Amino acid sequence: QVQLVESGGGLVQAGGSLRLSCAASGRTFSSRAAGWFRQAPGKERDLVAAISRSGTTYYADSVKGRFTISKDNAKNTVYLQMNSLKPEDTGVYYCAVRGDGGYLIVSAAAQYEYWGQGTQVTVSS
Repeated sequence: QVQLVESGGGLVQAGGSLRLSCAASGRTFSSRAAGWFRQAPGKERDLVAAISRSGTTYYADSVKGRFTISKDNAKNTVYLQMNSLKPEDTGVYYCAVRGDGGYLIVSAAAQYEYWGQGTQVTVSS
């Protein structure tokens, strides 16, 4: 069983920055792909950024050039650095990890087995 704990959300003005962290129990990110999903009110949970076991990254078009996903395997932590934030970035951000053998990036939420509790990010205009 993998447990994920997110932190770093909050309220920020447009143009500002936040860094989200996702701490996992055990050596999770060295063997599995992980992703950050965003869910805005009334909308589906969409993949924002992901990182594979080997460190390959993926970004949604809406965040390319502004967000950076990274991981520290020694600390069992994945990060999402968010710069130049926009009001449309507002939502609950969830960290997710794939199950055993899931070392490649996939975009479907159903392909991720473990989820954190979510952290709210609010960007004011």
